Amino acid sequence: MHSHARRESVLLVEDTLALAELYRSYLRDAPWSVAHAQTAAEARAVLAASGADAVLLDLRLPDADGLELLREIRAAAKPPEVIVITANGSVATAVAAMQAGAADFLVKPFAQERLLVTLRNALERARLAREVETLKTAAERSSFCGFIGAAPAMQAVYRIIENAAASKATVFITGESGTGKELAAEAVHRLSPRREGPFVAINCAAIPRELIESEVFGHVRGAFTGAVADRAGAAAQAHGGTLFLDEICELDLALQGKLLRFLQTGAYQRVGSTKLEQGDVRFVCATNRDPLAEVKAGRFREDLYYRLHVIPIELPPLRERGEDILLLAEHFLARFAEEEGKRFRALGADARAALMAHPWPGNVRELENAIRTAVVLNDGETLTAAMLPQRVTMARAAPAPPLAPGGTQRAAAVRIRPLAELEREAIEAAISACGGNIAQAAAALGVSPSTIYRKRAAWGAG
Repeated sequence: MHSHARRESVLLVEDTLALAELYRSYLRDAPWSVAHAQTAAEARAVLAASGADAVLLDLRLPDADGLELLREIRAAAKPPEVIVITANGSVATAVAAMQAGAADFLVKPFAQERLLVTLRNALERARLAREVETLKTAAERSSFCGFIGAAPAMQAVYRIIENAAASKATVFITGESGTGKELAAEAVHRLSPRREGPFVAINCAAIPRELIESEVFGHVRGAFTGAVADRAGAAAQAHGGTLFLDEICELDLALQGKLLRFLQTGAYQRVGSTKLEQGDVRFVCATNRDPLAEVKAGRFREDLYYRLHVIPIELPPLRERGEDILLLAEHFLARFAEEEGKRFRALGADARAALMAHPWPGNVRELENAIRTAVVLNDGETLTAAMLPQRVTMARAAPAPPLAPGGTQRAAAVRIRPLAELEREAIEAAISACGGNIAQAAAALGVSPSTIYRKRAAWGAG
């Protein structure tokens, strides 16, 4: 444990004295002070008098509804982290508690180690929250761990990454394709105490569904056709390091269940094996979908979502990052000019205007590709708008329709094109630019080939 200036406190709210004694004995050697309350009334009194950093709350109390008390505790100005204790089989209750602001849940009966790890994580999170508060005034940066950008939204991302890296808590990254989710995952790893360990990245969308379990957990020889030898999966390869699962929403429900078990117990089985193996892995996951929408649609397990969604990082789309577009473009221009042996030194005024006007559905990856293409195909000291790929300048080239009398809103509606249309155009343009090679087009657009196949099937063009 790190040494802290103050001793952290834990409040145990449990009406069964025998259980309270058992849990206190579990915590006897822990470096925290432990207080006990038998009722909701006592818990309120302790919190009002001395507060707590974490609360262990049994949801069955004689004088209050546990969920109500949880909401009340979390509504405080500086709320403690709350871990709820539930009876076996009450997953719905645990999920409701997570939605009401619980940091985690323990299912009775649980072992001492499980209690200690859960509390340690919760207190770590509380510490992070305090540090984020004090760091809010930290100096602004225009680059950080491979990221380039000074926009306020990016300053927030840098701070969260820095603070999240210190703990072992799971990081959940959301953001559109091409916003830098893998870069964020690598930054979390590089700044963490596990930086000397391996960083293993798996894109769940790029691997056929029938092979993904073997990719994550490994397999034994003969587990399926083609399994000619034992193979270690990512869980074993990332031991002592960080495992990054990109496009996590692509996992099927059965595999989600196995992943949840691994998160809860640290144990997993290789495909075709009955032996339990232990893994020490810090999880970072990412998706370009709305994970809660996937949960509501029944495609993603709710309990897994709440386990993974401990420290959320939302990467902003490029179109919301203002001048960062030009900062990034200048960085890419310098890099590719050097790589290609070209003379480019600056962006022309027309190129800057075109870059700022484009909506960037493919985000930073699309911008990187646009500048690379322009540098490869042209030469000169100044990069002009005419040198940029047509898809970047096209939206601006169309003359604005004349304004209807007094109808500025109608005119805006005419000029703004639906994102789905721009996306389809960008995808089809990339496929034809790559001579019909979908894998190449996908790499250039920064999405997985399966994304393109899915979208084309939806358009009826596949």
